[in-house]
Amino acid sequence: MKLFEYQAKELFAKAGIPVPVSCLIENIGELDAAIKVARLPCVLKSQVLRGGRGKAGLIQFAKTADECREKAKALFDGPHRVHKILVEQALNIEKELYLAITVDPLSGKALIMGSAEGGVDIEELAVSAPEKIVRQSVDIMQGILPYQLRSVMFGLGLEGDVFKQGMMLLKALFETFQTKGAELAEINPLVLTAEGKLVAADGKLSIDDSVATEQEGITRTRDQFDNDIEFDAAKAGFPYLSFDGDIGLLCAGAGLTNTVYDLIIDYGGTVSNYLEFGGPNYRRAVEAMEFTLRGNPKVILVVTFGTIARADVMAQGLADAIEKLKPSVPIVTAIRGTNEEEASRILRSLGLEPLSNTEEAVKKAIALCGKAS
Repeated sequence: MKLFEYQAKELFAKAGIPVPVSCLIENIGELDAAIKVARLPCVLKSQVLRGGRGKAGLIQFAKTADECREKAKALFDGPHRVHKILVEQALNIEKELYLAITVDPLSGKALIMGSAEGGVDIEELAVSAPEKIVRQSVDIMQGILPYQLRSVMFGLGLEGDVFKQGMMLLKALFETFQTKGAELAEINPLVLTAEGKLVAADGKLSIDDSVATEQEGITRTRDQFDNDIEFDAAKAGFPYLSFDGDIGLLCAGAGLTNTVYDLIIDYGGTVSNYLEFGGPNYRRAVEAMEFTLRGNPKVILVVTFGTIARADVMAQGLADAIEKLKPSVPIVTAIRGTNEEEASRILRSLGLEPLSNTEEAVKKAIALCGKAS
């Protein structure tokens, strides 16, 4: 779950990380009060979940109230679906740094990355000048140690009082990363002001979906999703993605889903929506079918393979869903795994053909889309 900048900064501030004075607005009518809080000159920062906001014109600087009003109106009325703007104090920037914490997938440890060159695409810097990136591995359970804090600050080239500020800031950032179950905590840029203060000019925080709803101060908002279906599905605990094609995909597991999606595209089909039907959701077929049907697919394709997620339970769930929802679109199934024979019997009783070959199921779904069009 990705947080908006204003949400990340609220959590940063609670942890003791300095952030600029700011005020969040949702319409032009709130702008004058926000300017009084942030003062002029200020920065208008569109609250959207995408990178490269500056390059896309979604971050604007304003020196006067009239300029601020003109630019805020353009952001709200523009094509990028901006519903909230963070009106923020403009900093007197002397230097921009980069600081982030993520999880190293190989070691399972936290990986701190820093650079004395902030405000740039860290991926590009990692390729063009990897020696400019400071790296420090930290045991997540043990927590960050003083020598590790010092090592990162030395790598960033900080000295004196700013060095001490940096240690305190990194410690607070790591505690936020650790306690919030984060996958990424990033400050880019971390600004050193002309007054000698370190301030988080931007903030990114991505929380593990499995713990996000349990965290104090973290709430899902409609703005974090492309449409109402994705939002409603997330609240119900279903990973759901919307596309603009024909086949509603109920699939178990990321690997299998990617394979099926690629097969659909390779054979000339399109996907209307995808819902994760595995893991803890394999007993929730009625709800899964409801969300899938809301995407208006021409065909529903169910492809699963599981040992713990039993095939017969999934098949019986489909039977319950069909009885309750009476879908008008055809359903194609390739449900494999534990108790597969019983699953096949249930599917046949529904008038469905239990296919065992995924490619065959994909081809059949695509063919049925043609008949439905």
